[in-house]
Amino acid sequence: MSSIDVGVCQCPRCQAVDEHPDRVLHEQMNLLVSRLDEAQRRWYAAVEANRLGHGGARLVAQITGLDEKTVRRGQEEVAGSLADVPVKRQRRPGGGRPPVEKKIRPS
Repeated sequence: MSSIDVGVCQCPRCQAVDEHPDRVLHEQMNLLVSRLDEAQRRWYAAVEANRLGHGGARLVAQITGLDEKTVRRGQEEVAGSLADVPVKRQRRPGGGRPPVEKKIRPS
């Protein structure tokens, strides 16, 4: 089994030398984010950003290492309906590379 890289919080409070009460929370958030797939990371970050309110997307982006645009995209998806998102698929049906047909040359 391969090891999964857990991000390190880059928020100003964690970068300071002083201990602060949210440091453990930020470590737990990064551990959780490292175990989620692409869409789940976006949605979790969005929920946390929404909980924090104004400036939440920027702070969650600093904590998790995700791009702020990714967090905002997750907020849009969470605000909309996730009901149309496939449950067992990583991507929506129809995406990806089209199948290659084998060409048969006449002899």
